Amino acid sequence: MSGDAGIGPGAGPSAGPDAGADADRGPDPDQDLDPERGTDQAPGPGADPGAASTAHPPTDTPPGPDPGPDPGVDPPATGRAHHAPAPVRISRRPWVAAGVFALVAVALVGVVIVYDRAREPFDFESALMTMLAANRAPWLTAPALVLDRIGSGLLSGLVVPALVIGALLVWRRPWAALFFLVAVLASSGLTRLVKLLVGRVRPEDILVHPDFGSFPSGHSSNAAVIATALGLIFMRTWVWVAGAVYTVLMMLSRMYLGAHWLSDTVAGLLIGAGAALIVWAPFAYRLYREHRLPHPPIWRKVEAERAPTA
Repeated sequence: MSGDAGIGPGAGPSAGPDAGADADRGPDPDQDLDPERGTDQAPGPGADPGAASTAHPPTDTPPGPDPGPDPGVDPPATGRAHHAPAPVRISRRPWVAAGVFALVAVALVGVVIVYDRAREPFDFESALMTMLAANRAPWLTAPALVLDRIGSGLLSGLVVPALVIGALLVWRRPWAALFFLVAVLASSGLTRLVKLLVGRVRPEDILVHPDFGSFPSGHSSNAAVIATALGLIFMRTWVWVAGAVYTVLMMLSRMYLGAHWLSDTVAGLLIGAGAALIVWAPFAYRLYREHRLPHPPIWRKVEAERAPTA
């Protein structure tokens, strides 16, 4: 039976003559961190295919039946490495720093609005709002009103999060469901708090009936936290692109309907994305491990992977 170490994040290198050197050197930062694959590499281009056979001269063997492999020697690798891969290291600091920077930027803009602008819009925002109001058309108003309904009231605060969390649980992602719930609650709480502290006036030409406080946009923060959280959960390019498009359309619709100034929508984007990034940090490793597992629906059984026999 082989004496190799078990495969898994955090497992050390396999025992052997070079084990001490490998331990001193540590894992290669550019090494593939996929737990499903080993860290052996194929010979580079130009390597002599017969080098392995000529490294040791042949020895005389007495005639007789083949004794078979030596029980004390590991069999040669056959597509799957026998020693543990490098430990998984997930970089959290840059993303947490980005989330903190986003929230700090919102706080600074809020201070400027309260103490420098007397809770009034910036001059360029007034000009932009006038231009949007002058170019309203029925074919633009209809989808903007649909987005208003999707991002407000019980639909955005309860129904949409419940559907997402329920789907994640059905497809065996409990840690993702918990992360999504905490991120949405954190974003919603921060948005409410900043609205109360800033108390900014809304535009006058409004096509909808929003709640109190223009800064930041609750619709924009809700769209941003959903898009960012789902992007971090599924780690797929199309999820990030779809989430970005949805968030930008929501921001544009809020300005088009006269519900928010431009800085309100940008602040909503920063709060939603920033809250999701900060909340993601303590869940990062569990989300990574969960992402590596199969995710059939709960009504289908998952067959346990059989360990290879010695």
